[in-house]
Amino acid sequence: MAPSTALTAEQAHARLHELTVIDVRTPGEYASGHLPGAHNIPLDHLDAALPALKTAADRGDLLIMCASGARSAQACERLADHGITTATLTGGTAAWTRLGHDTHRSEGTRTPWAMDRQVRLAAGTLVLTGLLAGQRWNAARWLSAGVAGGLVFSALTDTCGMARILAAFPHNQPRTADLDATLAILTA
Repeated sequence: MAPSTALTAEQAHARLHELTVIDVRTPGEYASGHLPGAHNIPLDHLDAALPALKTAADRGDLLIMCASGARSAQACERLADHGITTATLTGGTAAWTRLGHDTHRSEGTRTPWAMDRQVRLAAGTLVLTGLLAGQRWNAARWLSAGVAGGLVFSALTDTCGMARILAAFPHNQPRTADLDATLAILTA
């Protein structure tokens, strides 16, 4: 593979047996459904995982994936900056499941909502709060305007500040033992 390439869901499915799959979504998103054999290393923990990812890449091809492909593209860029060759899954798990490919779910754990659902809830709640409080205090409407502006900025830049904030919440963080176990598997 080149320093960073893109694979369609069909291409990835055909090569799944030879790829090491790294899912950079939050642990809750990962638990709700991931590619068979995927290892969860959330995007915000990628730097800590660099040595393990380098070792895994030296043994074979890495496929980096997320929900839509945006976070995995960011991860591939960061890994390429460290000389790690990767591929991203174009369209992420959304494309994978749309084609009817198998996903695995974590058994027996309560899974947090997917990040996009958490963002919609938080944004909607803040907009409604601003509008309702604005009935009494006009300045409160700026909260709604700020969230709306943030959503527009998010769409234009294909980034999401609210998702970054929500990803830092405890229910979206990997347990240290889970992340350590994943890194140990990748270096073994």
